[in-house]
Amino acid sequence: MRMRPTLSWAPTEDLPPGTTDPAPVVDALSSGSVLVLSGAGISTESGIPDYRGEGGSLSRHTPMTYQDFTGGAQARRRYWARSHLGWRTFGRARPNAGHRAVAAFGRHGLLSGVITQNVDGLHQAAGSEDVVDLHGSLDRVVCLSCGSFSPRRELARRLEEANAGFGPVAAAINPDGDADLTDAQVGDFRVVSCTVCGGVLKPDVVFFGEAVPPQRVEHCRELVRAADFLLVLGSSLTVMSGLRFVRQAAQAGKPVLIVNRDPTRGDRHAVTRIALPLGSALTTVAGRLGIPLDDETAGPG
Repeated sequence: MRMRPTLSWAPTEDLPPGTTDPAPVVDALSSGSVLVLSGAGISTESGIPDYRGEGGSLSRHTPMTYQDFTGGAQARRRYWARSHLGWRTFGRARPNAGHRAVAAFGRHGLLSGVITQNVDGLHQAAGSEDVVDLHGSLDRVVCLSCGSFSPRRELARRLEEANAGFGPVAAAINPDGDADLTDAQVGDFRVVSCTVCGGVLKPDVVFFGEAVPPQRVEHCRELVRAADFLLVLGSSLTVMSGLRFVRQAAQAGKPVLIVNRDPTRGDRHAVTRIALPLGSALTTVAGRLGIPLDDETAGPG
């Protein structure tokens, strides 16, 4: 279960130092059957901030919890006003070199799968297939009463119609698509209901305090069992939802490789951590493998 996050994570033990040599990643991909586990750090070069890196949003922003969202209409008004504004930014985001590299590795048969902790849809926009959205995706909406799903773009249109002229300037946009707005900026923002039953709508993402669906977790565990290597890209592994797969791989004797500029909670389980920006590191890896990267692809929307 994802609980309310702490504002930061700092290593409490001696961790292996990072390297700037991506050769271990090249070697692993050359062997094939690499499972990718990506986090918010892979999307920072697309203009979406991460939670815990330099300038990470948790220093100023606490993500919405499931308990708060379901607990009252005012919390939902605040969430949807902020998320509606943030969605405009997410809708303009484009895959970066890191996303395109992962997609290229998949097309060349080097990956056994992709699990992402992100909700931005940029792996799919870059061309990756069969991506497991561990925490869901912001491009879908679910009704908490009848369980029906609908596209986020449809909800965005309805919210635009119900809130003509709404366009405050946000202080920042966060990795969960939530914009930083004051209560005064939220004002009397109007929330719309499910068109099927009139129930409460929620983005199809796992909020903090909400459990990842068990069948999704088990599917990810199966992917770890089937892979020969686990490659972590841009995740601090602070929360257990991603760290558990690193622990599973390490316990099974499968090499774990991490590409992340800062130390992570999973470093002691890894054979190496490459302390480089994702885009340049994966572009270098692709070059050494002789794999060209596609041009920029359209983002989610």
